[in-house]
Amino acid sequence: MTTVLEQRYRTALRLLPSYYRSEREEEMVETFLHGIDEQAQDEIRPAWGEVASIAALAIRTRMGAAGAPARYAVLGAVVRLFALLSMLLHAASALTERAVFLTWFNGAPAPDQELFVSGFTGHGAAPGLYEAALWLLPLAWTVVYLALLRDRRRTAFVFAFLAAFPDLVAAVQNAGGGWDTVALAHSLATAVFSWLTVLTLCCGFHRDAPPARLPLASPGLALMGTCVLMGASMVVWPEVAVTGWAGGSAFIAAAAIWLVARSRSPKHVADPALPLALATLGLAILVERTLTLALVLQAHAPGSLNAASTVQAAIIALLAAALTTTGTRSLTTRFRTG
Repeated sequence: MTTVLEQRYRTALRLLPSYYRSEREEEMVETFLHGIDEQAQDEIRPAWGEVASIAALAIRTRMGAAGAPARYAVLGAVVRLFALLSMLLHAASALTERAVFLTWFNGAPAPDQELFVSGFTGHGAAPGLYEAALWLLPLAWTVVYLALLRDRRRTAFVFAFLAAFPDLVAAVQNAGGGWDTVALAHSLATAVFSWLTVLTLCCGFHRDAPPARLPLASPGLALMGTCVLMGASMVVWPEVAVTGWAGGSAFIAAAAIWLVARSRSPKHVADPALPLALATLGLAILVERTLTLALVLQAHAPGSLNAASTVQAAIIALLAAALTTTGTRSLTTRFRTG
């Protein structure tokens, strides 16, 4: 006779994919129930630690653990590549924006310099340090990126939470600050993008996951090249260098390079994980760019800024669609031939 506790364990085990449950469910239930008096099993619930371990196992088995079916292996690869590319983008953005800002600050008029410095001074030591930390913490994305590529995952996890913290703070402050709907949505989208990166990092790079590897370029060259590209896009056309402009430019360049490489050598770039990860990254950037466009239209910005933001968003959408199409076709071909 099935007890209530057994039913509860089986309900928790439904978190696991079917292929894993078919092989291990009976063994796991027997292990969980071992040593528990049958008469007491109708009054006991699974421990929170057991449920958490099942949830962690569900993540690993769905993210391409050893022996997983092909579709889970591809899903895990897409999640890991998205996390890695997003970390690269966040790291380059943090480095570039602060480098460009400090260059401007060095030659800015004294009143502008004093206005910026006043955000860190005049409110006491603790608030000043807090504001300085919020300004500096996004640089931790660089630590996350480099630590992960050196397979130091715990370090990457810790610094990822620190790097994403300022965006969460900004979203919470804006939610309670009486901002209009569009500005609040933009702030929330930025925070969601950051924390989605943290989530995919923690889920994708589980203990059974392979080491992180950046395709088509060395890690240092990719970071330096992305910084140069983003900086150039902000310096060459400063009138449109609003938040996210440089990130959109970097995505356009990466997507275009991959599509050109695929057209020239389709057999060598047939892996569906990279285009699908790039497409997902493009979708996240597109949401942010669309909300930025709504902000500049609401602020009655110059026509050149509106036109540039619209064109960039349209290009991102087209490239994301093209990447999704090619990735899906590659995925279908792989499953058909496999």
